This record gives sequence, C-alpha cells and structure tokens, in this order.
Amino acid sequence: MIRTQEKLATRFGARIDSDRVREIALRITSWPSETGSPGEAAFAECLHGLLSECPYFQEHPEDLRLVDSHGEPLTRNVVALVRGTGKRTLILAGHFDTVSTDNYHDLKSLACDSLALKDALIQSLSARSDRSEQEQRALHDLLGGEFLPGRGLLDMKSGIAAAIACLEQFAADPDRQGNLMFVATPDEERESRGMRSFRDALPALAADLGIDIAAGINLDVTSDQGDGSEGRAVYAGTIGKLLPFALVVGCSSHASYPFEGVSAQAMAAGILTRLEGNAALADHDSTDTSPPPICLEAKDLRDGYEVTTPERFWIAFNWLYHSMAANELFARFRDEVLTGATEAVERFKRQSERYGQMAGRSAGATPAMPRLVTFQELKGLARECFGEGFDQRYLAQERLLAHIDNPLLLSRLLTEWLVGTARLSGPAIVIGFAGLHYPSSRLLLSEPNDRSLYQAIEKAREGLGEDPARSLVWKPHFQGISDMSFLGRAASGNEIVSENTPISRLVDHPPADAKRFPTVNLGPWGREFHQKFERVHAPYAFGVLPDMVSEIARTFLADDRTEE
Repeated sequence: MIRTQEKLATRFGARIDSDRVREIALRITSWPSETGSPGEAAFAECLHGLLSECPYFQEHPEDLRLVDSHGEPLTRNVVALVRGTGKRTLILAGHFDTVSTDNYHDLKSLACDSLALKDALIQSLSARSDRSEQEQRALHDLLGGEFLPGRGLLDMKSGIAAAIACLEQFAADPDRQGNLMFVATPDEERESRGMRSFRDALPALAADLGIDIAAGINLDVTSDQGDGSEGRAVYAGTIGKLLPFALVVGCSSHASYPFEGVSAQAMAAGILTRLEGNAALADHDSTDTSPPPICLEAKDLRDGYEVTTPERFWIAFNWLYHSMAANELFARFRDEVLTGATEAVERFKRQSERYGQMAGRSAGATPAMPRLVTFQELKGLARECFGEGFDQRYLAQERLLAHIDNPLLLSRLLTEWLVGTARLSGPAIVIGFAGLHYPSSRLLLSEPNDRSLYQAIEKAREGLGEDPARSLVWKPHFQGISDMSFLGRAASGNEIVSENTPISRLVDHPPADAKRFPTVNLGPWGREFHQKFERVHAPYAFGVLPDMVSEIARTFLADDRTEE
C-alpha cells in the first residue's frame, strides 16, 4: 500500500526511502507490458490504481487522469499532478512499455518477477563452466547484490518508480512550491505514439488544469559496462534519428551476357561503400559527435532463383544527428547515393569495354548513368501515369498493407508499388525516409527556463559531494532514441521528411500550439537493457536518483523567474 503522508517525510528536502522506490519498481515490473500487447493496454489502469492509493489523489481525484493514446485495445497515458503554489510546473516523464520477453527463452515465465528471475539466472549461469565473458559479468553482478534483473526493470520502470516516489514526497510537503506532474506513456519502443499523443493533448490539458509547463525531466536509462561513472549522467539534449532509404532499380541481364544490363546489386554496393560507417558523414560540432550512418537492411528483392542479375535492390540506413537539419541530412544522403551508384555504373562500363577488347566483340550497349528520384518526385510521376483518383488509390494501398508492423518492409512495398505505377525504368534510385523522424533537442542557456533547469541540476550535483560512487556527469546528447524527442522541444513537422515518407502514420504532425519547454534526461543506469541479462544498478536507481530528481524539482520550482 502507498504510505500515508504522515509516514512520509514532512519536508520536500528529506531523503526518499530507497526501500519504497524498490517496492514500487518491483511491483510495476511484475505487470507485463510488452509493446502492442494487452498488458501494455492494461498497465495504465493498474498504475492509475496504484496512484489512487495516495492520500493526495484521494482528496483531489480530478488531478489524476487517463489520456487516450492509440490502438485496440486502447492504450492510455497516465497523468498525475500534485499542486503546490502558482502555475509553474515541472514534468517527470517515463514510458511503461517494454520489449518482448522472448529472449528469456526457458525463463520467460519469470521475466517480470525480478527476485525469482535473479535466483534462476544465478542457478542457470552457475551450473555452466563454459560461460561467455558477458555471462560471467552478469553472474558476478547478480551475485554481488547491487544489480536486479527483469524485463523493463531497467528500461524503464525503475525510472517511473523514482518519479512516483518524488511525487509522493512532494505531496507530503505542506510548503511545496510550484506543481509537479508525472506522466507515464505507452509505446516508446516502436513509434512513441504515447508521448506524441500526450504532447498533442497537453495544450488543452494544461489550460484545463490551470498550469504552465516550464520544464521536463525524462527518466530513461543509460548503459554502463564499467563502474557506473558514465551511466550516472544527465543529458542536456537528445540525439535525432532519420531512416533514409534507397530503392535501386537496375536493368537485369542474363548471367551469360552481364553487360547487356546494369545490376541493381552493383549500384547498391556502391551506395553502401559510400555510406556505411563513413566517419566523414558523422554529425560533428563543438559540443558532440554523433555516430555515422549505418546500414539496417540490404536485400535483393527477388523471391526465387533466376540466372539473371537483380533488377531491384533495397537498402536502408540509420542516421543519427544532433546539429544538422533534416534537409541538410537528406541532401548529404542524396549526394552520396548518386555518387556511389554512378561510380558503380562507371566501373561496370569500364569492365564492359575491357571485356569487349578481350573477347573481340561488343559486350553490350553503353549503360546510362543512374537517375535519382526522391519519393515525392516518384509519387508525382505515378500520379501522372495513373490519372484521376491516384491519391485515393495510394491511401487504399496503404490500408491494404496496414497490418505490416515493420516500417522498412511497409516503406519498401509502397515504394515498389509506385515504381510499378510510374513505370520507372532503370538505372534509377528512389530515395526517401522509412521511419518516424525523431528530432534532436538541447538546452538553450539563453532561455530563462533552460537556464533555470541547468542551474537546478548544477546545485544538485554539487550536493553529491566528493564521493565518486555518487558522481553525476553532464553529457550533451542522450544517445538512445527516446520520447525526449517529443517532450517539450519537439521540432515542428519538417516538409522534406513528411513529403518523402511513404507511411502516412509515421509522419509526425505536432499541433501548432504544442508546448515548448526544456527537457533533460536523468535516469537509472544498468547493463544490457532489452537483453536477457537486463539489470539495473539498484543503489543508484533506488537511492541516489530519486533524491537527485527531488532536489532538482524543488530548486527549479522555487525559481519562478521568467527572465533575468
């Protein structure tokens, strides 16, 4: 049961009971909530019930709400507001969906029972003498007593537990200043539909509650294979993500007469050579360096065996960024794709000429240089060929394929359909975006609320003292894809992305009145989230982190300056 206000600390600055945080974390971890499952849909009601036990919400039930998100059965966001003085409000945010438990294999039934899973993992690992380095490290951690396993305990129900404990403590303080809001959202792991639905609902919600959103803290996780000094971090922004793709259309030929066509596979290889892990394409500035583009998928699109070169080849990349604009990234992608494909065709042309000299006859016609077409341009070509009713037909095609959950597959099928409709012949390459755009964000210290949040965090960091086990480091950008992209400072819809994304549901449309406020990430750390040995560092997650977040909230909410 939720402890009564009398048993909680009587002032906001007191230490939070780490056993209480642990209790909440284990309890909510025991509620399975895999993304897209009935458990995810049921979780919001369970969490609402847990929060309803708090005396504050028993007295103020109107401040505890469920906000519809998406899906069937319907998933919902949980929103809990504890009022103090004035309108200034800080949001503590976390997602409650988890990835699948399938990778626990024979221990799947224990995946959400942290303590039973810990014993089972220790028994299983101890019985083996051929443990890998990863398994040995996991066994050492679990035997050491500072780590707890469980699906979602690290990612990110420990963060949610810390936020709830902060909310309880805030409610117990009769002299609380400002307002503290807690929001728990579904579907972070796939398309951030929970956070995006909350973002869309927030303007009306804030007006109805009579509050001003000044800042947010996302409590997502970090991984650290060392002593935690890197995992104990606060991130001043988040990395951005785009999924550019290239559908390569070649001119197939019989393998005995290879130079009578141009292989799509050869052009794709040239593209891959230009882009894969190319450090020169990594987004870099004075604050940070993002990873370079990396290939997520590359495949020949034939279904069966033929003694011909492939006519079509699909290739998709993950490209993270923090300072570039989406149109700049797309321009770089376009240049590299066209250069890579052109170089491949030119090489092929030279080999054709050399082979012709060797064989004493012409090997084939001189191949044309590849044509590059954006998805938007391809759609225009298809519209011209199809004629009246094209837009309705495209939407019908989307609906026909709507059961496909894989955005790469769905993007490819829609693009292929357009290639056929437009009668686009090779050599050509179609480029676009195959997934949801996650915008980057960062603190802007020229802005009053950004500066106030930064100063509150600095004050809390100073309060940790010299103990290296309790240190907290600043990092410029959260490197994982998260809801932070849509909490507070999400970029408005970018036309270059929306016009070149085949899947309409993955085109983000933030409302014109979307709330803008600074957001940082400060959450628990552990190892191997999403994996079988996912485990949280309990002393930090249940002890240090809640006090840190509570202190930051107290300091930030007491600072009601709007300008200096």
